[in-house]
Amino acid sequence: MSEVKALKSRNEVEKKYKWNVEKIYADNDKWENDFNELKGMVPQLSSYVGKLNNGKELLEYLKLEEKVSRLAGKLAVYAHLRSDEDTANPTFQALRDKIYTYFAEIQSIQAFFVPEILSLSEGTIEKEVERVPELKMYKFLLEDILRKKPHTLTKEKEELIAGVSDCLQAPDKIFSMLSDADMTFPTIKDENNNDIELTEANYGRFIQSKDRRVRKDAFKALFNTYKNYKNTFGASLTSSIKNFVFISKVRNYSSALECSLKPNNIPLEVYHNTVDTINKNIEALHRYVKIKKKLLGLDEIHMYDLYVPIIDSPAISIEFEEALKTVKEGLKPLGEEYLNIFEEGVKEGWIDIYPNKGKRGGAYSSGDYDTMPYVLLNYDNKLNDVSTLAHEMGHSIHSYYSRKTQPYVYADYSLFVAEVASTTNENLLINYLINKEQDKNKRLYLINQQLEQIRTTVFRQVMFAEFEKVTHENMEKGIPLTSEDLSKIWHELNVKYFGPEMIVDEEIDIEWARIPHFYRDFYVYQYATGYAAANSFAHEILEKGETAVELYKGFLKSGSSEYPINVLKKAGVDMTTPKPLEDTIRRFNQLLDMIEK
Repeated sequence: MSEVKALKSRNEVEKKYKWNVEKIYADNDKWENDFNELKGMVPQLSSYVGKLNNGKELLEYLKLEEKVSRLAGKLAVYAHLRSDEDTANPTFQALRDKIYTYFAEIQSIQAFFVPEILSLSEGTIEKEVERVPELKMYKFLLEDILRKKPHTLTKEKEELIAGVSDCLQAPDKIFSMLSDADMTFPTIKDENNNDIELTEANYGRFIQSKDRRVRKDAFKALFNTYKNYKNTFGASLTSSIKNFVFISKVRNYSSALECSLKPNNIPLEVYHNTVDTINKNIEALHRYVKIKKKLLGLDEIHMYDLYVPIIDSPAISIEFEEALKTVKEGLKPLGEEYLNIFEEGVKEGWIDIYPNKGKRGGAYSSGDYDTMPYVLLNYDNKLNDVSTLAHEMGHSIHSYYSRKTQPYVYADYSLFVAEVASTTNENLLINYLINKEQDKNKRLYLINQQLEQIRTTVFRQVMFAEFEKVTHENMEKGIPLTSEDLSKIWHELNVKYFGPEMIVDEEIDIEWARIPHFYRDFYVYQYATGYAAANSFAHEILEKGETAVELYKGFLKSGSSEYPINVLKKAGVDMTTPKPLEDTIRRFNQLLDMIEK
């Protein structure tokens, strides 16, 4: 019997495998000193209430607010990184809770700023920006606030909406409590005929099982359980949609979609183009289903066959040093400067590499304006871990460029582009791995990995986006939707997206009830647009070399100094056109060509 390798405690992990958090604060005492300094600064913000019509006072406030935010950010990064190193360490949990709790107080004191700016008479801000030259740096920030004025209500109405915000979040809470806490699933037999209680956590493993009986049983057990609660899920989702439609009307938007997109200045055509482009090219997904059916040797392909891999993951172990070399080779097209930053990050201690007892699971990129970027990994020598390294370093190098180039006020990038740099890295890496792989089965596995990423991140998420579009438009027209109506819409979308080869099992009709993102209106389309933008960047970089790299680095350096659509457009990716998505579908078809050979 092989020996089980025990996880090391945090203290047992060699320093070279741990991130350099001491660079932020050498010890907790220094953290406490800065926390006390922060508490001394924050009350000063309230002294500017009623004074923002004066340019000099406005400038002073903005400078103080930056000082507060930068110090709070630095404190928070140290506390949460330390806490994630060992979630059982009470000292670091206390630090994290301390700063996170204090954030609420900071936000409360800052809350007067936007309403006061919006209450100023027409032209006041523009005049003060001209009068006080130092305010010019904040011009874009201030203009963005003023742009929202037609959708900002009176002080009394804003207070009323704030007061009922918790009630408006009730559908999401009901969904979470029902799906996460109250629902239980039946017991199924695994591949070895053992009784296993099905859960949301282990469903992913069963639906990918090579044993068709196992994945079919898991599929039916999961969705039939959801079906038992269809009326409750229907009521919670339609209530959530009604709430969002109500808010959009109250805030004088023409539609719920406009209410979601306009605050980030994203044209509605971006959303419509995304759905329309996928619909016009849906045959690519039909082709995928047909090829998968053939490769799996099935007479019929069902919804529960979608996630089973056409080939098993290669049984290879990749040491971290080897992963670094592989990722750097994959990212070579980004040029020497980019690779030097990558190497600097590794040497300077950006990355916390291996699991240890109590360490938070998963992976992320973190950091703030006055810290290095930091990457949490739980590296386990698998091929997916190599891809995760490339992904998280993509986030971190994006942050590095943005913070080095932009002033603090514009250093963060928007959610719309947040996954672009990380996914560009992943695309460059998988392209490199596919092109260099000589072993037929390993190459097939890699091709399938990228196909699945496009299927789930682009096609699937756009199907979700179309469901949101249809349901919200119905509600806006005053057409009520029951759980049966929602299931009918969902069934028809699955038939359209997966095509004539796919048997759309009736159990899938309730799948809409399982999607938490539907309680964050019009959010999911950004997965597809982000992937399409990344695919476009990767393609251009590989085709055009240095010219495309310079444009791409311009994107990485832009932060939020412009609206996200404009940031991408200046770098050569125009998301108001179908081209980025069409290029992604072209890549999807190229991969299908490879898999058919």
